[in-house]
Formats: sequence, structure tokens, C-alpha cells
Amino acid sequence: MGRPKPLLEWHGVPLVEYQVFSLTDAGVDDVLVVLGHNADEVSLAVEITPARWVLNPDYEKGKTTSIKTGLMSIHPSADAILLLAVDQPRTSEIVSQVVNAHVANGALITSPRYQGHGGHPLIFDGSLKPELERICEGNQGLREVFAAHRGDVFELPIDDPMIQLDLNTPEAYEEAKRVYHA
Repeated sequence: MGRPKPLLEWHGVPLVEYQVFSLTDAGVDDVLVVLGHNADEVSLAVEITPARWVLNPDYEKGKTTSIKTGLMSIHPSADAILLLAVDQPRTSEIVSQVVNAHVANGALITSPRYQGHGGHPLIFDGSLKPELERICEGNQGLREVFAAHRGDVFELPIDDPMIQLDLNTPEAYEEAKRVYHA
């Protein structure tokens, strides 16, 4: 992207700040941001939010290392674990829909779907924490946990393509800013 994704502007604030407030506004009790690349700079944006942050010194080894770093820092009795990458902006309304559906259905895993395709955020029951702690890049990461519990995944249809939004390129970012008036 040419600059740190968490600091990209989204609705007038850094993306990481937008994400934290979307999560807290949706009722997420404890927001933990896992920092890696440009951690010193990004932590300044996180410090003005109600989120906590931890540093993943192994971020260059892949996404699973960030997930595992975060898991080590959450309370052992957490009822649920919501995962959302900083480059996947979601409104508090979308997050709230997914959280409420997860709770209402007593789901082991909740996965929002748009037109039959998976999106984010994902929510895992707290009982899956030990399995999540064992994921690795070589074993398909989260897909391994999904595969082991295929019959226990609650697929929540959401009629909003935002659940699949992922800002992976400068072009995708510019297009998303246009589409979502960000």
C-alpha cells in the first residue's frame, strides 16, 4: 500500500481507530489490537481508543502469528472470540448483527455470508481457543478449524457486500472509499 494499512484514512480517522470504535459501538467488550509492522506509529492511533494492544514480534511469518499473539492476551474465560483484520472495515451495524446472531444461535462458529460467499468478522466460541492456538500457516490457518467443525458453523446471510471488503491494494482502497463514501 505504500503506507501502513492501519493508518489509512477511513471516514476521517485512521482505519484502526474506525475499526476499534465499530467494535466497541457494536457491544464488543474487550478489543485487542495486535500490532506488527510500524508498531510504534500505529500504537499512537490505538492509544486514543478504548482498545488494548499487544506486539507480535513474528508478524512477518504470517497472519496466524498475529491471531495466536492475540489469543495469548485475551482472558482465559472469554465466551467468544471475534476476529477482524484491520484492512476489513465494517460498520458497527454489521458487527452487531454478527455478534447478536452468534449469541442468539449459541453457535460454535458464526460466519457472515454475502450471496453464498464467506465474509468477516468471524466469531468463535471461547471453547475453541485451544484449537485456534494451534493454527499455523502450513495447515491453512483458520480454515483448519472451520473444516474440523463444518457442521457447527452458523452461516449468517447479510445482504451487504461490505462483509467481503478487503483493502489489499491501493486500487481496492480507492474504490472502497468511493463506494462507501469514506
